[in-house]
Amino acid sequence: MIKICLLKKSRKNKTVFKILFLRLIMNNKYKHVFFDLDHTLWDFESNSHETLLDLFEKYSLLNESVNDKHHFINRYYYHNEIYWEQFRKGELSREDLRLIRFRTTLNEFNIDNVELVQQLAAAYLEILPTKTNLFSDTIEILDYLVKNYSMHIITNGFEEIQFKKIANTGIGKYFKYIITSEAAGSQKPNPAIFRFAMQLANAEIKNSLFIGDSIEADINGAKAVGMDYVFYNPKKTPHNESIMNEITALTELKKIL
Repeated sequence: MIKICLLKKSRKNKTVFKILFLRLIMNNKYKHVFFDLDHTLWDFESNSHETLLDLFEKYSLLNESVNDKHHFINRYYYHNEIYWEQFRKGELSREDLRLIRFRTTLNEFNIDNVELVQQLAAAYLEILPTKTNLFSDTIEILDYLVKNYSMHIITNGFEEIQFKKIANTGIGKYFKYIITSEAAGSQKPNPAIFRFAMQLANAEIKNSLFIGDSIEADINGAKAVGMDYVFYNPKKTPHNESIMNEITALTELKKIL
């Protein structure tokens, strides 16, 4: 019995040592950690939803045409996703994106009001960055990582808006460089924005890790430049991609870094 217990303990110790050894290797490998912002650190869905509810109150949108605010918001999200994809591909300008997502949604509810579209578009971008909802473990993981890594953000969002989000949530102190698609002149997954970030941060692909929530924009972009990455998938959305690292909570990064 004693021999069996010692054997089990020995195997357990080997497993623990193996995990610690692998963590040591990973910790020595990376010097720079790059994060996506929206949907990864900053809870875009919660903040956007609060903003749209504010717009309903501010512009009294509930009427005969729009009698369900949640249905209206869901249709806005549907159209916004389509137009953001076009914007990411360079098929739509920033200004067109700001307007068309509201115009199309309003038209679906038989509302044709150019002035209202412009007001909603402007107010949305004015109110949105004032919202401060982060994912519940954002601060915990940033506090943990900042002690040992140079941290940066790579984001496709509008530069002025993204910097306001970072300032209002107080997370700017954790990051050395904030790289926006506007500054880089390209958007994820274009390899150019990752190369721009590497040059700005004085980092190398081999000692950098990227964390993001979008397979198309974040993961495929990192793959394109040969950069190690972590796919943040809090909703456990099914996919068929071959993924290097996948987590459902940011604190799981402690197993990697």
